[in-house]
Amino acid sequence: SSALSIGPKSRAQPSRAPSAARRLRGSRMPGMLWMIGLGLGDAGDITLKGLEALKESKYIYLEAYTSILPGLSKEELAAAYGVGDIIEADRELVESGCEEMLERAKEDVVAFLVVGDALCATTHCDLWLRARKMGVQVRVVHNASVMNAIAACGLQLYRFGETVSIPFWVDDWKPASFYDKIVANYKAGLHTLCLLDIKTKEQTVENLMRGRPIYEPPRFMTVAQALVQLREIEKDRGEGIAADGTEVVGVARLGRDDQAVVFGTCAEVAEADLGGPLHSMVVCAPELHELEREFLEYHHVKKSEA
Repeated sequence: SSALSIGPKSRAQPSRAPSAARRLRGSRMPGMLWMIGLGLGDAGDITLKGLEALKESKYIYLEAYTSILPGLSKEELAAAYGVGDIIEADRELVESGCEEMLERAKEDVVAFLVVGDALCATTHCDLWLRARKMGVQVRVVHNASVMNAIAACGLQLYRFGETVSIPFWVDDWKPASFYDKIVANYKAGLHTLCLLDIKTKEQTVENLMRGRPIYEPPRFMTVAQALVQLREIEKDRGEGIAADGTEVVGVARLGRDDQAVVFGTCAEVAEADLGGPLHSMVVCAPELHELEREFLEYHHVKKSEA
């Protein structure tokens, strides 16, 4: 018989294969930059491959401004992963070129940790390009991000149009370009995923001008705040994407055990309490597939209030 038989005499032996980090690093060059997605929920969402690469890294950086794992410090992450110090990579470090990190990656194994997926943000694609231009070998470990986990609300991913970011408005700066993109999606019969602003390690203009390293408390935009801004533009533009009866989905802490999903009209969802960060929102297409609507009804704001 040609069937595979594993008996007492032919029991499979434990694999002695090299780890993913060593196997992929090979002998081409001593250093490497690992870009590792951490997923959305907690420290347990890292992949086995990502954890293996992390444990073999001499230097570990945690990108800390495009997203966060709420309630988890870099010290707690280090303890959970069984590694040494984790260096916080704030906006200034990442956008100024990451020279120190990339220079280290020429000679040593360096891990760059990203909440969600490692390449969803433009900033991280730019980092990949800079590393390659410097001759640094780069490997990417993907993970879940809001871009695919938003399917948890019941909307079908292939019916989404361009994703938009909604920034906090300030007195003299109230951009509205995201509104036009939502309108374009809406007219094309597509949903719009809205990523809501977070502010970490921000400085006042005065402290910035005086060179004082004093930072404001972190702020995280809520679905209610996003709807206030969207509906203010709607008053002037009147395209119907944020009218009282327009259907939207509010999402909080996506991927965590305590995630919240609320579906309803703009007026209804604006009054819903979704709890702590991080929040996201979807402006639904004008017409929903029957399966989408059936799924969304489980998250209707009126049911959550019952």
